[in-house]
Parts: sequence; C-alpha cells; structure tokens
Amino acid sequence: MPIPILETCRKRKRKPRLYNLQRFGEEGSPINRSGSFRDNIRVFLRENAEVEEYSIRGMPVWSTLLSHETKNTLIPLYTVEEDVIRSPEPYCDQCRCTGWSNHFVSKRKYHFIIPIDTEWNVPLDDDVFDLQNHLLHGVIHTNGFGHLICINGVEGGSKYLCGREILDLWDRICSSIRARKITVEDLSTKRSMDLRLLYGVAYGHSWFGRWGYKFCRGSYGVTKNDYKNAIELLGSLELDEIELDFSEHKQSKEIKHIFRYYREMSEGNLQTFKDLLRFMLIIKSHSPQKTKLHVTPSLTDFPHEKRSKRLFLKKNDVAENDKSLRYRSYSEVAANLGSRWPVRRLEYAADVIVESLKEMKALNQNGMTRQDVRDAARLHIGDTGLLDYVLKSMNNVVVGNVLVRRYVDPLTRILHYTIQELDDELKLIEPMKETVLEAVPLRIVAESKPGADVHGDLLVLYTNVLLDYPESESARSATQAILDKQVTELPPGEIVTVSVQATVFDLKQAIEETFRDTYCILTNFEVNEIDELREDMEDGDRKLVFGRIESGCAITVRGIGIELESKLKFQGGCDTWMVKCVCRARDDDGERMVACDVCEVWQHTRCCGIEDSDTLPPLFVCSNCCDEFAEQQRKVLQPKYEFPNTENMLLLEAPDNYFGIMFPSENFFTDQYVL
Repeated sequence: MPIPILETCRKRKRKPRLYNLQRFGEEGSPINRSGSFRDNIRVFLRENAEVEEYSIRGMPVWSTLLSHETKNTLIPLYTVEEDVIRSPEPYCDQCRCTGWSNHFVSKRKYHFIIPIDTEWNVPLDDDVFDLQNHLLHGVIHTNGFGHLICINGVEGGSKYLCGREILDLWDRICSSIRARKITVEDLSTKRSMDLRLLYGVAYGHSWFGRWGYKFCRGSYGVTKNDYKNAIELLGSLELDEIELDFSEHKQSKEIKHIFRYYREMSEGNLQTFKDLLRFMLIIKSHSPQKTKLHVTPSLTDFPHEKRSKRLFLKKNDVAENDKSLRYRSYSEVAANLGSRWPVRRLEYAADVIVESLKEMKALNQNGMTRQDVRDAARLHIGDTGLLDYVLKSMNNVVVGNVLVRRYVDPLTRILHYTIQELDDELKLIEPMKETVLEAVPLRIVAESKPGADVHGDLLVLYTNVLLDYPESESARSATQAILDKQVTELPPGEIVTVSVQATVFDLKQAIEETFRDTYCILTNFEVNEIDELREDMEDGDRKLVFGRIESGCAITVRGIGIELESKLKFQGGCDTWMVKCVCRARDDDGERMVACDVCEVWQHTRCCGIEDSDTLPPLFVCSNCCDEFAEQQRKVLQPKYEFPNTENMLLLEAPDNYFGIMFPSENFFTDQYVL
C-alpha cells in the first residue's frame, strides 16, 4: 500500500512534490523565513504540504514527502492542526512541567509527526498524539512556544533515520518557521547510557546542546547552578586520582587498562575524566559500526599477512605507531559511491573544494571549517546538495597531488578540512593483492582488550565512575543532579510585522490581530496605549512608527477586552494548587507527587521517602503539618500553673493511647482534680 499522500495525489491527478530530507528548511529552500510563527506556519502548510483526504477527530492533516537519497526512500512528515477550544485536552502538560503554567492558552497547536517506519503506508490513527514510538513528534503553539515530545532514531526501531538526521530536520523546520522557544525533556540514551550524563561531563552540555538547546530547569529542585557545579565536579576528576580511589576494588585493573590505552593513543594529553570522555566520544564517532562477525581492525595484529587492497601513503615523519594510514584516490572513491551525479561531476566538485582550500592555505591558514569550505565552493557550484555529498566523502583522499584530510575540533566539535601537497617523499604505494582474513566473533576480539570496542569501554567508565564512584557522596550527588530529569530550551525570537509606512494605528491593529488570533482570552482585546509611543499620542494614531521605534525592539501595550473569567486562561489549568517540596521545587516538574491531606500542598514522593514502586498511602500528612500538630499538642499539655510544692503533684494512669498529667486543685483533700 502506498503512502497516503501518494494515493491522494493519484486521485487528484497531481504529481506529488518531493523535498530533499537533508536540505528541507535550509535558507533558500522552500520555506520562507520572514514573519512570525503564526503567519509562517500557514505559508508552510499552503506551499510545502498537501492536505490529506482524512482527518483526526475533526482535525485537518497535511503531508510533506521527504526524499532520503542515500537510503532511496520517501519519508512522510505529517502536520496536524489541533483546535484547542474544541479539544478535550485544551491545556498543555508539557508547558506545565516546563514552568510555563502561567502562559495564556493558545487557540491552536501544530503537531509535526514522522511515524515509525511500519506506519508510513497507513493513515494516522486518532490516538496519534498519545504514541511514544514516533520517529519525530513535536508540537508548537500558535504563540511560537513549543516542545519536542519524542525522537526515536536507529535504536528506536528505524531502518532509515538516525537521531541526528531527525533532529537536524526538526531544527531547520523550527528555525525556518520562526518558532520562539522549544523545550525538550532530555531522556536521550545510547546503549543503556544516559547521554545527558555522558555528554554533560564530556562537553558541558547535553546531546541536544549541539543544536543550541540549553539547560532550562531540572526536576527535584535542581537549578542551573546545581547542574553546572555537578558537571564541573565530575569532569575535573583527575585520572590518577580515580585510579587510586578504585585501587581496592575489583574493577581497578580494567579501569587502569582503559586509562592507559587511551592515554597512549592521545600521546599523554588526557589528564581529567572530562578529557578522557571527550576523546573517547570523538574516536567513537569515527569508528566503524560493529557487526556480529568482526575482522580485526588493525592489520598490525597479523604482521606476516599481506595487506588488503588499499592505497597507502608513506612519509618519513609519520609517527612510529601510525605506519599504515589508509588513503585512497578520490577518483576511485567517486567511482564506487553509486551517486546520482556522474563521476566527472563529483571529481569537478572535489577539484573546486581543493582550490578553495589552497587559497586559504596561501593566506597561511591551513584549515577551514566545513561551512566555510561549502560557502567558498558555492561561488563556483550552485548545487549545494552536490557539495554536501562530496564533502561527506572527502576524508583521507588524494585529489590530484593533494591529500585532503578532515578532523573534528575537540573543543568546538566543528568539522575542519586541511590539505597537504604530495612531494617526492610522499608517494602512493600500489595496491597489493587482496588477502581474505578469517572472521572472528566480536565477543572474542573485544573480550579484554581496551580499544577493541569504544562503546564497551565507555560503558565500563559510565557504570563504575559515574554511577557508582566508591565512597564519594559528592560524586554520587553530582551524578544524581545531572540524571534528574532536565528540560532544555532553544532560544526565542518573537515578531510582529508592519510595513515601513505603518502608522501608530496600523501598529495597534497588527498587535490586536496577533493577540486575538493567538490566545483564547484575548479574542476581544483592544489596544489603548503603547508605552513607547505615549509622548506621540497628541496627534492621535496618524503618526508614522518609523523613526520612533527601532526594528526588533520590545514594546509594552495596554488595552481592554481580556476575558479573565475564562477557563482557558493559563496552560496550567484553572485548578489552584501549590507545590512546596523539601528539595526546593516550587512548581510541577512532571515527577511523581503526593498532596498532604491537611494543607493540600504537593511534594515529591521520592523526597517523602515513598518509592516509585510503592502505592500512595490512603492518608498522607506532610512533615510540616506533623511538626505543627506536635507543637499544638505540646502547648495543650503544658501545666496551667506552677505548684509551690512539687510533692503535691500526682500522676494519673491513662489508657495506652492517651498521656496526661493531673494536678491537685485547691480542694486537694476532697479528691477533686483538674487537667
């Protein structure tokens, strides 16, 4: 069965529009970047999507077909417009947990969804918003504030898309349609390792930080300063100190071997745990994917075997431990790529890229970032898809008499390209006959040798150093602070657009239209006054805005018509409740909570000593109310007066559940007592 949009186009006798997955949303590609999100989303749906013939609970659905050239497949991107006023769930749980409970309820939500691979050829179901297995699910409110709800790449079950490709696409879409702020709950993992902990210690930010996301808030009262201090504490651990702390543990030998292996590989440049993790992650990103049957990666393990059919370079000043670096002619690489571009076209693009690098080297700058190389080559080649394709395949290749290499800056994580001209001392060695090596099971190769499986080495350090550091409460507290759920946030950018000839009246109308179309409680809003133009109001609204307000500045408006009694007022809902936990949390963060049956204040169950697996007690009284009750009881049981002689004080035996002290009255001998 074909993708629904293809069937729709067939019925309408229309050829579907296809967009390149890697370029969709870039500057100069289909989406227009001008205007606010409220306007841009309408342009996006009108010009870059096809409306489907079905709806979801009365909500319209649009489709955009994205072409993945290297995987030779079509990927559907669905956009669903949710009418909040008619929705059974008008409030936003993501806003509430993010700290945006006080945001006004927007009139519409736009859901961006790429279903799991197996669902591409069937229409969306009514429960599509509740599923967590989508490759991509993001939602943006009409006001431009939104949330990345879930992202699942190869490890989430996709055969075609990895997490990086999906987030690249989402980032370009958000930028092109001018989303104001986007949050994501950082739950990203890789091979059972939480990336917010691994990447946080290595780079100072989460995996999402590569796309500009920054720490917004943490659960259990973790602040930005707590997060920063925790990362610095774990990252600054000295490797020698870690070895010493683990010296009495059974993992000591394994950790010591891992440290020694990567320190030797880095030529002694690794001193702290942060340095080590960052170095290992860089190596991991360049290491080949492992399969069930693995051929030993280094030919030096078989010194008497002939080398496989490759081109090698030899240079006198090459390091002794790097005698078999592999290089190939780019002509050979291009011939084996199977690209839709002809080989001569690929070779021409490679020549243009090399010339750009030569020009930069002539200025004594041997090295360019990928973006700079791309921009320089675009002066001669307008096909950016071709340039991206060629740049991706240019590493350790020879173009003419020039060797092209690339590397990732360990500090900025930015890809750089460098060139080296070949001379008499640097010659290509002719390929020798291919030798077939016996396949060895992966578990034997990586059983005890550090470096054979970088992922395995990372998991050893992650499990022992980060999760279970011996006898260090500060290290474990720092780890818990990073692991406690984080919400990261993409920076904002709001726009209300008017023409250069606009008057104050035109500006008022634009503001009113924006608010009326965006928020439920501002349907009848009217602007009375603009603070920044208060001095210019003598001539009414006929004055020009130009010259009085700078473009891009923030302005304050006052008006009437706000429906304060509306139930659709705040995203947090119309219920009035309070969070005040011992961990300093003062708002809902999405973690499990329980309310005190006396004061009705909510607290985390974990902070109250209730495990996540335990059921909530039928009656719960918080510690504050218990202390207050105990204080009241203490005051009630205080003696009403002092006795001149303590010998006259008598103790009254009471039931087990009652305690009291009896004191004699004035009529002591008549057996009359008062409490």
